Amino acid sequence: MKYSAVTLAREALRGHRHWPEAWAKARPKAAYDAVIVGGGGHGLATAYYLAKTHGLSRVAVLEKGWIGGGNTGRNTTVIRSNYFYPESVALYDLALRLYEGLSRELNYNVMLSQRGMLIAAHTPAQMEICNRIANAMQLNGVDGRLMDAEEAAARVPLANQAADARYRLMGGIWQGRAGVARHDAVAWGYARAASRMGVDIIEGCDVQDIVVEAGRVTGVETNLGPIRTNRLGLAAAGATPGLAAKVGVRLPIHTYALQAFVSEPVKPILDTVLLYLGTGTYLSQSDKGELVIGGGLDRVPTHGQKGNLPAQEQVLSGVLEMFPSFGQLKLLRQWGGVVDVVPDSSPILGPAGPEGVFLNCGWGTGGFKAIPAGGTLLAHMLATGDHHAISRPFDLDRFRTGRLIDEAAGSGIAH
Repeated sequence: MKYSAVTLAREALRGHRHWPEAWAKARPKAAYDAVIVGGGGHGLATAYYLAKTHGLSRVAVLEKGWIGGGNTGRNTTVIRSNYFYPESVALYDLALRLYEGLSRELNYNVMLSQRGMLIAAHTPAQMEICNRIANAMQLNGVDGRLMDAEEAAARVPLANQAADARYRLMGGIWQGRAGVARHDAVAWGYARAASRMGVDIIEGCDVQDIVVEAGRVTGVETNLGPIRTNRLGLAAAGATPGLAAKVGVRLPIHTYALQAFVSEPVKPILDTVLLYLGTGTYLSQSDKGELVIGGGLDRVPTHGQKGNLPAQEQVLSGVLEMFPSFGQLKLLRQWGGVVDVVPDSSPILGPAGPEGVFLNCGWGTGGFKAIPAGGTLLAHMLATGDHHAISRPFDLDRFRTGRLIDEAAGSGIAH
C-alpha cells in the first residue's frame, strides 16, 4: 500500500483496522545472493540499495533482536556534515543529501527537520577551532560559516549570557542544512521499502558462525539454521568485532555506552540543534516539545545498553550551566546505546579477510547521521566486490598504512 492523503483518509474512515504490516515477517531461505548481519539503519539501507540500485532482490537482513531495537532507536537523531577532512565531508554530506529526499523516496515520513546546528564556543581558543573548521567546511563545499556572539545568542535566546555566566557565548559554527530526523522512522521506512522490493527481513535471527571455504565466505550458521551466500555484509555496530573474529579478523574497536535523556514536553524554546564545546553537551527540541539531550561517552568499555547516575550528572550539569531556567524541567526517560569507537574516530568500510565479506562499522556516535551513505556504500561493495570512491579512504588497511582520518583532532569530536 502506498501511503498518501487518500489512503490515510480511507483507513481513518475504516477505524485504522486494515493497515497492512509495514514489512513481511520472513523466515530464512536456504540461500541468498547477499546476506547482511544487523537490522539497524545501515543494514536495512544496505538491503534497500542492493535491491533498488543493483537489482539484487534475493537478499536477507538478519537481526538478532527486532527492527529499531538497537542503536538506530537509541540516539539523539542529529544529522549534519560539518566535518574537517574532505574524506569525511564526502561521506557525511552524501548521507545528508540522501536524507533530504528520503521521505519521498521511501514513501515514509522520516520527519527530517533541517533547523540548523550551532556549535557554540566560549573561549578564544574554541573560537579559533571554530574558525578553522568553518574554513575547512567552505573549502570542502559544505554550507557552514562562522557566527559572532550576537548572532549565536539570537539563535539560543535562553542561553545564560549573564556577566558571571561560566559559558557565555562567544560565537560558533553554523550549518543551516543540519537538523534532526525521526530515528525509528528511518529504520521502519527502509525496512518497509526493502521488504516491498523482495528483501527478507528476519528478526530474532542470531548469527552464530560464519562459514568460509577455500578463502571465500559461503554462508552463516544461525539459530534458525544454516544460510548459504557468497556475499556477506557485517553492519552490527558493537557486535561486529565479535563477528569479524569468527573469520580471524581483529578490529580496532572499543564499545562504550552513550547516554541520552528526554525531558517533559514544553512550548517551543529551542529551534536549532545546539552543541556546547565547553561542556560537550548537545540538545534539541523534538516536535512534541521534549528536550533531547546528549553528552560525552561513559569511558568504561561495555556492551550494556543502560545508563548510570554519574554520566547523568555530568551531562545535565552542562545543560544547567548553559540554561539555568531548564532546572525546572522534569526528565521523562533516559537510555544508553552502545557505540563502536575506533582510534581515529572515523568508520571502517571495506573488505575484511575472506573474499566476499565486507564491513560497515566503527561509526562511534556518527552512525545515525550516516545511515543512507553507509547503506549506499556497503551495497556498492557487496554488489561489485570493490570499493566505492567515497568508501576507499575508510578501508581497514589505514590502520596498517597509517593513513588515518583523525576527525577527533580535525573537528574536535570526542568519539
